[in-house]
Amino acid sequence: MAKSEAARNAEKLVQSAMKGYDASHDAAHVFRVRDVALSLAREEGLSSSPDSMEIVELAALLHDIGDYKYMRDPSEEKIVEEFLENEGIEENKRMKILNIIKGMGFKDELGGLASGNYSLEFGVVQDADRLDAIGAIGIARCFTFGGSRKRVLHDPNIQPRSDLSKEQYMNRDEQTTVNHFHEKLLKLKNLMKTKAGQRRAEKRHKFMEEFLKEFYEEWDGKA
Repeated sequence: MAKSEAARNAEKLVQSAMKGYDASHDAAHVFRVRDVALSLAREEGLSSSPDSMEIVELAALLHDIGDYKYMRDPSEEKIVEEFLENEGIEENKRMKILNIIKGMGFKDELGGLASGNYSLEFGVVQDADRLDAIGAIGIARCFTFGGSRKRVLHDPNIQPRSDLSKEQYMNRDEQTTVNHFHEKLLKLKNLMKTKAGQRRAEKRHKFMEEFLKEFYEEWDGKA
């Protein structure tokens, strides 16, 4: 599938708007999510619809611009909307892209905003983003983000929070990097929306479980 001009311009926007983000949420993350989302879309039968594939690609490319974790100015919330308008993306397609981006976060699922009435385009983009949060890449990203926020690596005296609310998740004070596996990452396999996403999540999930088993044994001096 030939890359659209809007997609090429979105790539440039990603590189400029996300410059300076730490490596857990940089342009490379976005481009991986885009590639996986398009791959999942093909597995789910969306490749026969050029409109659907463009919605998937643009939503995946633009999904982290204006992320609350990195927001420097409230005006950044409008960057994606203005970009799509300037690119001449028709309103119906534009709204689908924006709805995917606004609803795909883990915090929104905790906040009860997610529902079973999601489009297949939404499912493949969200699954692709979540696949990049687990497995080997997910482990690397988790520790990169924790290090960028000067978070404690692990403290056996700080237990993972159960039954997290949206507010608790967004407020990560006094949490450790390893607890993030239990609070979020290990839950993602069962939250995949597509069959293709579920298949890929299995292997990545097992890799994280094996990593944590080894981590705790080494931490306790048993390995």
